[in-house]
Amino acid sequence: QVQLVDSGGGLVQAGGSLRLSCVVSGRTFSTAVMGWFRQAPGKEREFVAAISRSGYNIMYADSVKGRFTISRDNAKNTAYLQMNSLKPEDTAVYYCAARNTDIVATTTRRYDYWGQGTQVTVSS
Repeated sequence: QVQLVDSGGGLVQAGGSLRLSCVVSGRTFSTAVMGWFRQAPGKEREFVAAISRSGYNIMYADSVKGRFTISRDNAKNTAYLQMNSLKPEDTAVYYCAARNTDIVATTTRRYDYWGQGTQVTVSS
């Protein structure tokens, strides 16, 4: 059993920054790729970023490239999403996710475990 707890969301003005965290507990050795997704009201959950176990392979959605940075600390079983230059269109519930296979993926169905979500609201 694997549990993901994500946190760090909040209300921020456009241009501001937030750092999300995702702590993995339980059978942590079974998690490889860590990812972040987001879901705005009335929209489907969409890919944001993902990182392989080693940190060598990283992918970003085009909409966040150059503004968001994904990272992980395997010793702390924690993944992070540093979000800079935030825009109102970044407003959503952000979810961390993990998959057992160490291949970076961008679709929700590829992920095995999910956090409960943390709200990010960017005001204009």
